[in-house]
Amino acid sequence: MKTLVIGTGGREHALALALSRDPGVSEVHAAPGNPGIGAFATLHPVDPMDGGAVAALAQEIGADLVVVGPEAPLVAGVADDVRAAGIAVFGPSKAAAMLEGSKAFSKEVMAAAGVPTAGSRTCTTPEEVAAALDEFGAPYVVKDDALAAGKGVVVTRDRDEALAHAAGCGRVVVEEFLDGPEVSLFAVCDGATAHPLQPAQDFKRIFDGGRGPNTGGMGSYSPLPWAPADLASVVMEQVVQPTLDEMARRGTPFVGCLYVGLALTAAGPRVIEFNCRFGDPDIQPVLAVLESPLGELLAAAAHGSLGSVAAPAFRDAASVTVVLASAGYPESSSKGDVITGVGAANLVADVDVIHAGTAIVDDALVTAGGRVLAVRAVGYDIADARSRAYAAADLISFDGLQRRTDIAAEPLGVVEGASLKDD
Repeated sequence: MKTLVIGTGGREHALALALSRDPGVSEVHAAPGNPGIGAFATLHPVDPMDGGAVAALAQEIGADLVVVGPEAPLVAGVADDVRAAGIAVFGPSKAAAMLEGSKAFSKEVMAAAGVPTAGSRTCTTPEEVAAALDEFGAPYVVKDDALAAGKGVVVTRDRDEALAHAAGCGRVVVEEFLDGPEVSLFAVCDGATAHPLQPAQDFKRIFDGGRGPNTGGMGSYSPLPWAPADLASVVMEQVVQPTLDEMARRGTPFVGCLYVGLALTAAGPRVIEFNCRFGDPDIQPVLAVLESPLGELLAAAAHGSLGSVAAPAFRDAASVTVVLASAGYPESSSKGDVITGVGAANLVADVDVIHAGTAIVDDALVTAGGRVLAVRAVGYDIADARSRAYAAADLISFDGLQRRTDIAAEPLGVVEGASLKDD
């Protein structure tokens, strides 16, 4: 099977790497990809937002499966263009991708499907925002209705900060705060059925201890030994399947990855948000311990035949990912800083250095984005994987490098072995 991965970041590197290690995948291509992906796959200088160009490339190389990584091309309808060319694609249609493209639409679907989630109000004026903030109280949760690269949400006890964030967004969704550890669950969907992947947890704030502004993610780990053993099955029953049924009822079946961001509250799991693609960096450790062939799983979803393949299986191991960000992130990013030590880090046992924002300039690897690299390690447990990840990360340097030192050090959890159904 020839595969084509669309996108430039760490998620796409992790997906392409997993596909390259699948015996059923003969070729991996990426458009446009990044220097890390280029080490093992064929890169093509095609704009990921240009659906016609992506479809033409897929036809030209004879791709059997196109995997669209980022949310922006999906919301723009790139998957529709590829499907129209008669090529299997893992990624929702433009209509279905509105589950991420509009927070208000997402909440509407959840309500119709009976999905447990936070109470919310969609607001378009300062007066509506102020009333919603007063209704739900602090901590205040304000979400930009549109795509914001994982940074459109403010959670704060400062009412003025909440109002200011809303004023800078236009239409927003104001929600009640959900108290409990946050978990990412990825469901691979074929429009009617779905298979869950192993849950993960990521760390959003820029600084240790969960301080500072929100980012796209500064690290992640999987599995979650403290999470209820039935977490995935409960979320599939209460969240994923009802959502798939509702989307199908609307004539917009969801094919691709439904990313369910959850808060494990005292009353049970509640949905914080839906995304229409794999999360980054939280998918990285999940793929590191995935034992099943990724290509077969994604192809079955694209062809509407998930029921014909076994549910994903995972190694008895753990994985931790530590993100290395550039100076100024997340408010800005520093580009052109020379990166050293990646080769040495890649030589550490059971470590992969995932490229997220890098470029080659004058034969040197340099920074080219906010999140630059992710160092992912596999170990026999979380502590072992964490030790390996940080040992490898210590070998990498560039001017202004930022990283958290507490990724997976003290995972927030619930009582081990508890059942969500008993809550």
